[in-house]
Amino acid sequence: MTKIRAFLGFVAALLLAAAIFLVPTIWGKPWSIEHYYTRVIVEFALEHPMLLSYARILEPYGLDFHSDELEDVSDAMALHMVDQAEGFLEGLRAYDREEQSPEQRLSTDILAWFLQIQIDRRPFLFHGYPVQQMDGWQIVFPDFLVNIHQVHSERDARNYVARLRAIEPALEQVMDGLRARAERGVLPPSFILANVRASLADFVATPPGEHVLVTSLAEKLQQTELDDDSVERWLTEAEAVVAESVVPVYGRLEALLAEQEPRSSRDAGVWKLPEGDAYYRWALRYHTTTDLEPERVHALGLQEVDRIHAEMRAVLRELGDSIGDDDDPIPSLLALAAEPEYLYSEDDAGRDAILADYRAIVAEAAERLPELVDGIPGAAVTVERVPVFRQDGGAGAYYQGPAFDGSRPGTFYVNLKHVRETARWKMRTLAYHEAIPGHHHQIALAMEQQNVPFFRRVIPFTAFIEGWALYAETLADEAGWHPTPADRLGKLEAEIFRAARLVVDTGLHWKRWTRERAIDYMHATTGMPLTDVTREVERYIVMPGQACAYKVGQLEILRLRREARSALGERFDARGFNDLVVGGGGMPLVVLEDVVRSWIQQQSETT
Repeated sequence: MTKIRAFLGFVAALLLAAAIFLVPTIWGKPWSIEHYYTRVIVEFALEHPMLLSYARILEPYGLDFHSDELEDVSDAMALHMVDQAEGFLEGLRAYDREEQSPEQRLSTDILAWFLQIQIDRRPFLFHGYPVQQMDGWQIVFPDFLVNIHQVHSERDARNYVARLRAIEPALEQVMDGLRARAERGVLPPSFILANVRASLADFVATPPGEHVLVTSLAEKLQQTELDDDSVERWLTEAEAVVAESVVPVYGRLEALLAEQEPRSSRDAGVWKLPEGDAYYRWALRYHTTTDLEPERVHALGLQEVDRIHAEMRAVLRELGDSIGDDDDPIPSLLALAAEPEYLYSEDDAGRDAILADYRAIVAEAAERLPELVDGIPGAAVTVERVPVFRQDGGAGAYYQGPAFDGSRPGTFYVNLKHVRETARWKMRTLAYHEAIPGHHHQIALAMEQQNVPFFRRVIPFTAFIEGWALYAETLADEAGWHPTPADRLGKLEAEIFRAARLVVDTGLHWKRWTRERAIDYMHATTGMPLTDVTREVERYIVMPGQACAYKVGQLEILRLRREARSALGERFDARGFNDLVVGGGGMPLVVLEDVVRSWIQQQSETT
């Protein structure tokens, strides 16, 4: 009895302590700003079930109340999120900045910037395109079920099918949003609508039993210990939901796009939307986390294109090319890309060889990573093919972060629809960007940080994330990770691609370029295959400003490194600088500048 009383007393003490902490954290003003940070992320996360499944921060504790739901993608939810951001920011400002530690002030600045940029979007809240070829909701939902939703048990299978059922009402919300946007004069270009319709037709035409949403579940179930009857039951139910719910709603979505297509135009830029110029300025600020004006970004891109072309000519001469100082390097680049020694066979054997070679490059980079940084993430990274159902309009490659509970590694996805677009001399730089020392290193390391508020482990800032990945390409090059001049040319080919983006994105959305002019410029400037260029230009059309984040971020990190090296001289520690930039999670570039300058001051005072 004494032990029972002692145990009950312990439980009562825990409950009291929880009440003292949780009541103000959840309902009142939290005792400390650290608790307030927790409140913000908890309130936000609880309204986003897909985010919770992606992160898997609750599953280790046996909590999966969210695992049978998809996101609320209604316009009402979008308005609520802006209202929520305003409330969060008001609460954040209630804490006296002078009473905060330097690290707390940094966290406050990061969170305040993020909340303010969401609030500033209110006038343009419905300017985006919810259905498009890159990351429209019609792609996000099936991609999430295939690649994120895990199935280990009967309950997981039940939740998978529940989420299948949730696709129909979610896409109905999306269609309501499309109709409302059309009334406001917000329609994607007609060629985007036509491309999405074609992909929807393929998605709908697949027999339910062969549908990726069913075959993916079959693969997941085969890895469980469920008996054959249970496996068959869940597959039968999933096939029925796809036939009776998913396929029909995708058919209705295709019909709505067909109805809207004649009302659209071929105008590519967001200048055509209500207050389109102001919207583009906001989009640039959101993605670059700077106040750079569109004209300045355009000019910066032209300068970088000229510089990189000059460097290309120098490397081509190393390869034996007789190119002159004023000659266009692109014809030589195209000839190199077509040489058989650099190409793979256009079949599944060639695709398998590409994946194997990428995996070898990533493994080598992981071994050499300590040359560049001290902090090494524990999460593994794999290389996989982009799912076939999303490869047509998808990027050439992308990265998906690991789960917090270690159940899913980071993944570098490669689009293998057109094998001939993969030349061996381009592969190292792409692997360095998407995996190590690029996205995987930065994102996995941020997720594993224990000395910062949780929101700093997950908050996205495009210019920081993409800027680091492009900076990582430079680090790899400086460290001699490219064994041949052709590999170094691959680094420049990737960089010219990002420089041209500055010109094309601002050209489309600010200078009113047509789609065709943008394609012609990018093809002539980069030498990329027309299929790649077309896919990229259409990406920029539906994601204004995003493509500018790469170069702006890289150039800012390089500028700060030059500033630190100049100020510190022999005291400058390159690896220490890299750890400083990447070790505290993502942040706006304007905040990163303050962080680096504080570090310079600290290093200067160290004897």
